[in-house]
Amino acid sequence: MSRTLLVAPDRPGAYPSIGAAVLDAPDGAVVSIAPGVYRETIDLADRSVTLTADAGEVVIDASSAQSPVLRSSGGRLVLRELTIRGGDAPAVDLNGGTLRAERCTLTTTFGAVALVAGPAEVSLSHCQIDGGEHGLVLEDCTAQIEHTKVSGASADGVIVRLGAAVVLRDCQVTDCGRRGVYAYQHGRPTIESCEVTGTAEAGVLIAYESTAVLRHTLVRDTAGPAVVFGRRCRGEVLSCRWENTAQPALDVAEPELVSVTAAVQTEARATTEEPAAADVESLLAELDAMVGLAGVKDEVRSLIDEIQVNEWRRKAGLPVGSLSHHLVFAGAPGTGKTTVARIYGKLLAALGVLPKGQFSEVARRDLVGQYLGHTAEKTTVVFQEANGGVLFIDEAYALSRAGAENDSFGQEAIDTLVKLMEDHRDEAAVIVAGYSAEMLRFLDANPGLASRFSKTIDFENYSADDLTLIVQRMVAAHEYDLDDGTTPILQRHFAVASQAANFGNARDARRLFDRVRKAQSQRLRRLGGMPSISDLRTLQVEDVTAAVS
Repeated sequence: MSRTLLVAPDRPGAYPSIGAAVLDAPDGAVVSIAPGVYRETIDLADRSVTLTADAGEVVIDASSAQSPVLRSSGGRLVLRELTIRGGDAPAVDLNGGTLRAERCTLTTTFGAVALVAGPAEVSLSHCQIDGGEHGLVLEDCTAQIEHTKVSGASADGVIVRLGAAVVLRDCQVTDCGRRGVYAYQHGRPTIESCEVTGTAEAGVLIAYESTAVLRHTLVRDTAGPAVVFGRRCRGEVLSCRWENTAQPALDVAEPELVSVTAAVQTEARATTEEPAAADVESLLAELDAMVGLAGVKDEVRSLIDEIQVNEWRRKAGLPVGSLSHHLVFAGAPGTGKTTVARIYGKLLAALGVLPKGQFSEVARRDLVGQYLGHTAEKTTVVFQEANGGVLFIDEAYALSRAGAENDSFGQEAIDTLVKLMEDHRDEAAVIVAGYSAEMLRFLDANPGLASRFSKTIDFENYSADDLTLIVQRMVAAHEYDLDDGTTPILQRHFAVASQAANFGNARDARRLFDRVRKAQSQRLRRLGGMPSISDLRTLQVEDVTAAVS
């Protein structure tokens, strides 16, 4: 029988940290972790251990560290019902061995959220993979990914490479800055009953002699084709659907190598040479539908009004003043800066100001190189890839932060950007974002930097009422119902929580919603039987109370 070790910092006789328990744990042990936030990183080598939450939310937060939150080489690592937050490194880094994760949430800021190098075996079930440059990077391994959502990657959602054999089943891959699933260097993905949506490029890209199988999968709302098979790539496409994608929806370089059966395009993207006024109004309506941000909406509308009038004057043969589309978005995290930047890029494309309107989100590590001269080259490549659309630089102040590692390289990136922004002022929109005070210091990093931006738009923190409405919209979007009496509880919670220095605005609203769902799940499990549909839909007062306590 496996030994169980309890981690509970405030409980006599228990371990004060996860790392301390892991050090003492024999192979095959279960480390049961009391609810709370644990700010630590954990390294395991050739160990077999299970980390599991003990009846409550457990967060392992190393978002301020430069190393992976959980790093394992060899052995067998099992994770259950944990939230793991990385910073400049992966949330989970596996180098050989076995990883099994169930009902976990993994997030990070830069790089891959989960990085697997083989030979390794991976199993993910009912997990949430959020943020990062890439969601899952799987190489030289076998992996089963089921009932998992990968979202918000600034580049690719799932990367399958170096011969990895990966099965994605009943998964969602959404809102990625480049591709949803990208296979190369002999990658072998099987994508079954999945949904890939909202990618800035192709939904699924199979390249460099890879082999892919797609069955009963929907790809929609992609800026590029739904599925692309490159040269010398093989595979099978069976009973898949494409909606609102670029043409051709299924782009196969060598059709004789790919078997296609019952693939259907149910909705093609309309293409017009002249942008329709309805597109602009639809995008402005999307902006208006966002919670709060009254000042931001007014600023964006004034910019669009000026651009529209300039276009009318140009068509009438009247002189038009020079207008930069580069902006500064200043404010705390979770205030909608990324979403507004996406809409702004689409508006510029709809008005014919930008040729594409695609959205590229980058940060310091995407621009800064590793040796002298590399930074200018790297920054130029990133800018060229974003040309025609919006280049969104999050936490841009990190390029000029005093004392930062390789800070001279950060300065080189800024200097390169200044020149590129001026040389291509009519071909791209650069939006830099970050905390208000630090963005002011960032603008002083180069004498010509501030003059490149036409305006600074301030994103204020959401009010308690705004945050309550955000939660209520999340509830409705996921087909839940809130009991009467929950609104005052949410308002009181956000009125207090929003005063904290590190409050995350909409991000904290999302975390609260997740805690409410978890509280409901725990309550329903105690019923001892299959709940009714009404029970499954309803989030009760006690669920909300448990989540805010």
